[in-house]
Amino acid sequence: MDKSEYAVEVVVKTDYIQEQSIPEKNRYVFAYTITITNTGSIPAKLLRRHWVITDANNKVQEVHGDGVIGEQPHLQPGQSFQYTSGTMLETPVGCMEGTYDMIADDEIEFDATIPVFSLATPHTLH
Repeated sequence: MDKSEYAVEVVVKTDYIQEQSIPEKNRYVFAYTITITNTGSIPAKLLRRHWVITDANNKVQEVHGDGVIGEQPHLQPGQSFQYTSGTMLETPVGCMEGTYDMIADDEIEFDATIPVFSLATPHTLH
């Protein structure tokens, strides 16, 4: 298997949602926008997601599910799919990481790594 045929790039942008957060009740809401790009040479479909969400107290939540936002995008080589979702933490700082389970059109399954990214309220991290 030539790994370059089965390659997906994941880019993340995060936002703190102040209007939905209630810091005095340990509720911090974050949105994240993900862009998934098929950088390989074979079309591939996103089947499942697996998230590991960790807050500043080392409380870990794992999320498994089919697709993303109710969709299982099928990406041609060079094609991107972008979506926005969200999470809630009990601390003003945390991080997320995970994988997307992908299947190429030739039936080869592979993982697309979602690199670790920080969630932080404004002025928390320098």
